[in-house]
Amino acid sequence: MPYREKEIIKQYYTISEVAEMLDVNASTLRFWEKEFDQIKPKKNSRGSRLFSLKDIEYLKLVHYLVKERGFTLEGASKQLKNNKEQAKQEAEIVDKLQTIKAFLLELKDQL
Repeated sequence: MPYREKEIIKQYYTISEVAEMLDVNASTLRFWEKEFDQIKPKKNSRGSRLFSLKDIEYLKLVHYLVKERGFTLEGASKQLKNNKEQAKQEAEIVDKLQTIKAFLLELKDQL
């Protein structure tokens, strides 16, 4: 049986890594942390934020609602309190569609 290398998934990510994932500034993440009680990154002894996968998942939803759908922070907060699952499903669909679009554009360039 051939050797298969497992994909290593970190448990915690720094604020700069998360900012790069979401294509936002670190200051935006710090601001969202203050606005949304559900985002609770751990802090190490030097005070650096360490975001868990749960924090990142929530930040992705906030990013989708604020940046993609145009919600205000207050509106995004209400949406996540009332219809979190619906927002999560919509964000997943948009993410999949963007992946398909990128693939099709790459395929078009190869033709």
